[in-house]
Amino acid sequence: MPKKFKSMDKLLRPDPRYKNRVVGKFINCLMYDGGKVKAQAIFYDALKAVEKKVPGVDTLEIFTKAVDNVKPLVEVRSRRVGGATYQVPVEVASKRAQSLAFRWILQATRKKKGRPMYLRLCDELAAAYKKEGDAMTMRENVHKMAEANKAFAHFAW
Repeated sequence: MPKKFKSMDKLLRPDPRYKNRVVGKFINCLMYDGGKVKAQAIFYDALKAVEKKVPGVDTLEIFTKAVDNVKPLVEVRSRRVGGATYQVPVEVASKRAQSLAFRWILQATRKKKGRPMYLRLCDELAAAYKKEGDAMTMRENVHKMAEANKAFAHFAW
């Protein structure tokens, strides 16, 4: 049977400056109400500002390392067994881990108010690069939850 739709990865274009698909995906997640040019400006300004915060390291490397640090390894999923619902720890697929990392970084960024978005994103990326910040706290909470429920791992499907 022929495949009608291409994978989203093949449709996703890399960003214009770094020619990187992960950066392009992050900009798409950052974009609000179709304002892609504005999202790109916010992202590039944030990387310019983070370069001053973490000197001597390539900005794309800072971004990549920050996202990798925030990616969860395990998460809990609800599983109903015999009338009871258990929180079962399962490994996270790479695409889901990336999307969770993006979501947590942007959620932590949007939660802070009172400063321009690019500065808030800069702070969160720098904190995630150093394994600190709200996004890393989210990751640690998910890992703690999975660790606490590892007794139910045999229910994984």
